[in-house]
Amino acid sequence: TVEYIIVEVKKPKLLDGKKQLYSYCNATGAPIGVWSNGGQISQYNRKDPNYFEDLTDIPQADQTLEDVIKQRFTLKDLIVKDKIPNEGKSLKQIILELEDDVLANAGVDVFEEVFKLIFTKLFDELKSKKDKVIVNFHLDTKLSADDKGNYDKVKETLQSLDDGKFRLMEFRNSGQSDSDLKKKIQTLFDEAKEKWHGVFATDSKIDLSPSHLSICVSGLQDVKLFNSNLQVIDEAFEYLVSKSSKGEKGQYFTPRHVIDMCVKMLNPKAGEYMIDPASGSCGFPVHTIFHITGHLFSNEEIPEDEKENILRIFGIDFDEKAVRVSRTLNLIAGDGETNVLHMNSLDYERWNDNYTTNRQWLSTYNKGFERLEKLQKGDGFKEFNFDIVMANPPFAGDIKESRLIHKYDLGFNDKGKPQNKVGRDILFIERNLSFLKPGGRMAIVLPQGRFNNTSDKNIRDFISEKTRILAVVGLHANTFKPHTGTKTSVLFVQKWDEKLCPKKEDYPIFFAVSEKGGKDNSGEYLYVKNGDNQSKLDRNGHLIVDHDLHNHDGELSDGIAESFIEFAKKSKLSFWKA
Repeated sequence: TVEYIIVEVKKPKLLDGKKQLYSYCNATGAPIGVWSNGGQISQYNRKDPNYFEDLTDIPQADQTLEDVIKQRFTLKDLIVKDKIPNEGKSLKQIILELEDDVLANAGVDVFEEVFKLIFTKLFDELKSKKDKVIVNFHLDTKLSADDKGNYDKVKETLQSLDDGKFRLMEFRNSGQSDSDLKKKIQTLFDEAKEKWHGVFATDSKIDLSPSHLSICVSGLQDVKLFNSNLQVIDEAFEYLVSKSSKGEKGQYFTPRHVIDMCVKMLNPKAGEYMIDPASGSCGFPVHTIFHITGHLFSNEEIPEDEKENILRIFGIDFDEKAVRVSRTLNLIAGDGETNVLHMNSLDYERWNDNYTTNRQWLSTYNKGFERLEKLQKGDGFKEFNFDIVMANPPFAGDIKESRLIHKYDLGFNDKGKPQNKVGRDILFIERNLSFLKPGGRMAIVLPQGRFNNTSDKNIRDFISEKTRILAVVGLHANTFKPHTGTKTSVLFVQKWDEKLCPKKEDYPIFFAVSEKGGKDNSGEYLYVKNGDNQSKLDRNGHLIVDHDLHNHDGELSDGIAESFIEFAKKSKLSFWKA
């Protein structure tokens, strides 16, 4: 007899043993390896001693390995066989495995190559949007809203759906040669670049070798990226971008539950203009779009009135990689249009010199920049007329360039003397307020010290002179782990205005402290469990982070956001009038 399948079983919570499994398969010649720790399971096809590819299924008794690899695969199959709920893995874990197996030694820029593959796979899923409409209709007619959050019921219900006329997924290793697969994926990538401009150069190619690409495609092909709140790809991009550049500047992607708290509290409305001047992966702008349109992402046509509201949302960031990530998400949200700009928000005086004379920059960003220009108050890009600013600016490192520092009031100390260096986040406080029109409102994440340090009194005085302080929310110490353990708070303010926010000397301020941050001490997300100790899903099929910042579709208790809304209505704040 010849060994056919080797199974490596580990204790729950143990993640190692993959290399051990590979060695057993190599020693015996078994073509299939299965790894499980009881909660997660992975299947692999041994191509040769160096390369193992992910398998969607183990062959049944009447199937060959080739049958499994070549079987028909549609959007319905992708939902039913999605690795993330089925195997209990995150996209970040899958990328780490690919790095360990091939990417680390492939001689390529890991960020660029993984980004190309995610970009291409998103496009492949979007090409099946007509099938998604049929899937949604089938689930809507068969399941209650609550049952749509039960992945097992979704899988069971989809078994009866006839997908005979569905489009076949193209981002897939279906048994062709490695070189033919590379041609297919490159063609799909070229189509995606044509649809979503300004993320990759028009002549960019996939640089992975055919054999390395084959392993990466097999690893990603059974992951449904297009979940409607983007948490799946967001966590992966956070890992990739922070690894390659973000962490150096102390700028990290803001956890989605923090963003949703801010958005709920500031209550953006259709027709309002919003900007994040340090936008990172654009969490604040994207979740503002969710709030204004009243729904999460769907790969369906976007109505014109919705598109108009989406084009009132802006993001600016100096980090080129983060901008490209956020443009991808916003191009999808805005159906090919976006106002995400690659610029230095603080150095507005040089916008004309640095950007508007640069033909290559204009080819990508001109439309969005023209829309931003129309919101100027006067000339010179110093002041604007935005209704809402939300931001988590970088707070590591000082700015030492005197030309830049001395354009800001906070570039001088309380005696009016020019400073030699100023914290980056301090200048962002002033810059963010300059984007706001009178009566406009802002949420900004700041290090706790800005609220307590005696040396920062001039900053607090500056804020209270220009705005009404609405709320201060202390975030849990684990919120930004594993990147930083810095204690942070979110400051909410509204600019004084005769009509929307008349000036007062005495007024109540909402204070709250989060006691449940949604992460453990190592920075891993903590999810709500059901009675069987399995991760619970919400009605959109998403994992639910366990925190106290806001209610999550009735799955969590009312949190800080709901308490603030009650306070805001009682205080008759202009944006929460009952």
